[in-house]
Amino acid sequence: MSKIGKRAILILLALPIVINVMAQETKKLTLEDLIPGGETYRHAENLYGLQWWGDVCIKPSTDTIYTVQPQTGKEAVLTTLEQINKVLADHKAGKLSTPYSILYPWADKPQMLLKVSGKFIVYDFKNNRIVSTLKLKEKAANEDYCAANGNVAYTVNNNLYVNEQAITNEPEGIVCGQSVHRNEFGINKGTFWSPKGNLLAFYRMNESMVTQYPLVDITARVGEVNNVRYPMAGMTSHQVKVGIYNPATEKTIYLDAGDPTDRYFTNISWSPDEKSLYLIELNRDQNHAVLCQYDATTGKLTGKLLEETHPKYVEPQHPIVFLPWDNNKFIYQSQRDGYNHLYLCDITTSLKGDWKSEAAGGKHIEYIPVKQLTEGKWLVGDILGFNAKRKEVIFQAVDGKGCNNFAVNVNTGKRSLPFSFRSTTEGEHNGTLSASGTYLIDRYSTPTLPRCIDIVDTKSLKTVNLLTALNPYEGYQMPTIETGTIKAADGTTDLYYRLTKPADFDPNKKYPVIVYVYGGPHAQLVTGGWLNGSRGWDIYMANKGYIMFTLDNRGSANRGLEFENATFRRLGIEEGKDQVKGIEFLKSLPYIDGNRIGVHGWSFGGHMTTALLLRHPEIFKVGVAGGPVIDWGYYEVMYGERYMDTPESNPEGYKECDLKNLAGQLKGHLLIIHDDHDDTCVPQHTLSFMKACVDARTYPDLFIYPCHKHNVSGRDRVHLHEKITRYFEQNL
Repeated sequence: MSKIGKRAILILLALPIVINVMAQETKKLTLEDLIPGGETYRHAENLYGLQWWGDVCIKPSTDTIYTVQPQTGKEAVLTTLEQINKVLADHKAGKLSTPYSILYPWADKPQMLLKVSGKFIVYDFKNNRIVSTLKLKEKAANEDYCAANGNVAYTVNNNLYVNEQAITNEPEGIVCGQSVHRNEFGINKGTFWSPKGNLLAFYRMNESMVTQYPLVDITARVGEVNNVRYPMAGMTSHQVKVGIYNPATEKTIYLDAGDPTDRYFTNISWSPDEKSLYLIELNRDQNHAVLCQYDATTGKLTGKLLEETHPKYVEPQHPIVFLPWDNNKFIYQSQRDGYNHLYLCDITTSLKGDWKSEAAGGKHIEYIPVKQLTEGKWLVGDILGFNAKRKEVIFQAVDGKGCNNFAVNVNTGKRSLPFSFRSTTEGEHNGTLSASGTYLIDRYSTPTLPRCIDIVDTKSLKTVNLLTALNPYEGYQMPTIETGTIKAADGTTDLYYRLTKPADFDPNKKYPVIVYVYGGPHAQLVTGGWLNGSRGWDIYMANKGYIMFTLDNRGSANRGLEFENATFRRLGIEEGKDQVKGIEFLKSLPYIDGNRIGVHGWSFGGHMTTALLLRHPEIFKVGVAGGPVIDWGYYEVMYGERYMDTPESNPEGYKECDLKNLAGQLKGHLLIIHDDHDDTCVPQHTLSFMKACVDARTYPDLFIYPCHKHNVSGRDRVHLHEKITRYFEQNL
């Protein structure tokens, strides 16, 4: 039987919606086995550092680096860690501890990029020699290496450097070369090299006018105050400018964008000829986005290319990407039809432009020709790259059940089959494309497959398997996982749920339920991946005799714009109604103990947990809320105002969603956990709620994790889940 035939049979076996992963033995998994940071943490085998050198796959191990031919899977030794370190030692250049961190940015050269002892080293692995060395200043951070010319941009404290040259000299309160707007709008860095490396665009953020929020460091004998700049909804926000630095002239200009007050500058990209810089400008209300082109020499605005508005919000997440075979065309991403899709834009022609209404409720205007490349009730997750020879864009497609990788032809609009043996987007696929776009490293999982890594030929779809991981829980008692759909509170929208039952489930017994919830934007908990997205703690609690339930309510990710923005200006309200529908479904099941229902979540899930206990005390007996948002007026500007508007423009919504106003309705057992250095959801949320409960004579419980930010990581994460477990066992 062929490989494809065997895989087809495996698919058919995996299709039933009930996944029984019970083992024959009775060994039970512990929190140390199931929680990251645990001493015996069990996870699926992986291949770390897997990447491309041109169209050759690089596969490092602990001491050896292999090449893998993508057509055959044949491996060969490229070099060894011992050989690299011998050359480094000969030049007194330090020691490389692991080959997993090595990069291969030059498709046409036998060279690798090493980061050793505060230096960037270019190493010739064919001739075993050091090509160049560049030392960074002490305390260098946010390094951005330019493969085109070997320059490095980085920050020291709040200023920006290129190589060893400081290019800004700003006082405290002004930050250069770092991510801005609190990492919203897809921003994750602050420097942007032009294609040939001749120019460097960077962010300059003036936050001196932003109120400082005090966080206390208790590790000092006398507690020390660590101030963070934290603009809360409706308050004065920071101001951002975009600079362009020329290493040849050592001159910097700033874009002539006008007054930066109450404006966001996002999704920076360069034209292939380095003459223009593109970015998307967004107003503070976040309901009007403009794609702008600036002259990279003068900083003057060259023109507006596209504009989009929406009565709720627009949320640009991706910079434009030029076609590698045509410097006059680029790909733009938009949710204008209700789902994030690809649009082909041509800058050779100018249009007068008229405002057009969109199916999703907004409007747009185009000043250049635009053609939609993808469409459907699914969304583009990200562009993975291009195949210039075939004129294809390679991208990830996502829907509510999973994701897969596809190609679309720019000229014909024809879309390929998925780059896997599966015929739908069920399963969770993530891809890394080779330099030419001929091959793709496909990392994926399915409900019954913990991890698989293939090399896929993007034309023939032939695969070479690099890894099929074994079940890390083999031989241990495992629960049964079921997935399905129920209707949302609007009576029409399908919601996906996951139900996890004990391994020794008895339909004649009554079981307590714990709902694990997030519920907010940019997150999906019920997936098509390994165990349908079940967490280690879900498995642990199911093994202890609880039914674990998770529902992705309206407002969560990967279901389209209307699904997400249904919660606009009333965060937590519609989401809570959907979670109650989930409880109604649970109570219809004969084995559910409707008097023993608990809920747990973190961050937005902490808000949901607290809100559900307060608004529905007749339903929820116990809750554990981690890092909860209590009052959206205490949350940061960009996220808070996108979904809630300002407290001044939406006072009713802020009042309705302020959980302090409901403190008197607490009847069940509520434990709130917060980190003392949380700079995402500041401790004021929890402390103000405790004060409201004291005033209302209600009695929640409180636990603080010192020295952690937003959530608990490392070894302490096991302690966190033991604390949560004990609270449910004592009270549910």
